[in-house]
Amino acid sequence: MACRARPVGTRHWASICARSLATQSPPSMAILDDYLDIAKPHFSHIPPSQLSITAFRDSLPAFNHPRTSAADRQAVIDRLKPFTVISSMRERTPFPAALLRALPNLRLLLATGTQFETFDLAAAKELGVSVAAAPGRGRTDEKLSPSSPSSPSSPSSPSSPARPRLDIRRGGSHPTTQHAWALVLALARNVALDDAAMKGPARRWQSRLALGLAGATLGVVGLGRLGAAVARVGSLAWGMRVVCWSENLTQERADRKAEEMGLPARGGNGLDPEAPTFLAVGKEELFAVADVVSLHYVLSERSRGIVGAKELGLMKSSALLVNTSRGPLIDDAALYDALEKGRIRGAALDVFDIEPLPADSPWRSTVWGTQGRSNLIITPHMGYVEDGIMHTWYEETAENVERWLRGEPLLHRLN
Repeated sequence: MACRARPVGTRHWASICARSLATQSPPSMAILDDYLDIAKPHFSHIPPSQLSITAFRDSLPAFNHPRTSAADRQAVIDRLKPFTVISSMRERTPFPAALLRALPNLRLLLATGTQFETFDLAAAKELGVSVAAAPGRGRTDEKLSPSSPSSPSSPSSPSSPARPRLDIRRGGSHPTTQHAWALVLALARNVALDDAAMKGPARRWQSRLALGLAGATLGVVGLGRLGAAVARVGSLAWGMRVVCWSENLTQERADRKAEEMGLPARGGNGLDPEAPTFLAVGKEELFAVADVVSLHYVLSERSRGIVGAKELGLMKSSALLVNTSRGPLIDDAALYDALEKGRIRGAALDVFDIEPLPADSPWRSTVWGTQGRSNLIITPHMGYVEDGIMHTWYEETAENVERWLRGEPLLHRLN
């Protein structure tokens, strides 16, 4: 499509015009950060003559991270510059304005999930780049790709259960809710520690007493959909007392959230029939009284480092800390110091400041839980990496690619 003349000085039109001229040839698509190599079958029905597809299983450094060198930023640009369409996975690759401006061929940016803080949507709009999401509700036409695990023609279909169509905005159906509790239980019941002890050279039996959760206090930092879902499980499964905090949380809001979760506003934990089921408290009180602290806070400049030396110093020596939200919510140096000195019972981390976690990270060590150090469990950001939602995201992305190729309006557009 040729550019039409526009008045001199219209920078916005000039940038869009340059992109139009740069994308005259048949389009190409990059699938980024496909660590487990599951994406391409969802696009296999699209002829290469219509769209050439390249999937990348590795990950490049975050373009706007302060530790990313100029050479690494250029490597990101060089990799992405040829592509007309980019399919991203969550925030694994951020798209700030500076990166978007360096990609003249880009016309369509496809996102997954519901959090887009690392995407500069205003810059994308200015540059004429359409951005659309895959929210996890399934294709609107209910089609499945032939290679989808839930497709009848898929070789894996006999052993793969059909995936329910769930809206992940309802926290109870979100995989992170399950993963948060997997980490809490693994810490409390010494699962990883005992597993390693039994398989180790000494073939040891029982590492330490488990921590019971019945009647314990669960501290939820961030009572959004995921925090509330995690709180609901603790209240119903083990009768835990739930205390919660966020910057603007009131008791009235906490009561409403309990009711949204199908719980009574008061008396939900059975320990005190008059007490709120989700009790809003101050930040310091939460860290001081909780036996388990679970983070579910949105990362922003204001929330970066909201768990530091002060908060960790308030925690009980028997307490557990779990982060399935965002790595930078915790001050890494303060947490390392606390765990190295055994100030709390243990921590479980599914998220990190830099992902994938560097090979030389001190978190990647087998010394944790030994010689007076706190126990530590780490997982590779698996909170959302579940077969159902991952395949659903790629199916939704494929539907938007098909619509874009046909010139039809995009679904779940963000800009």
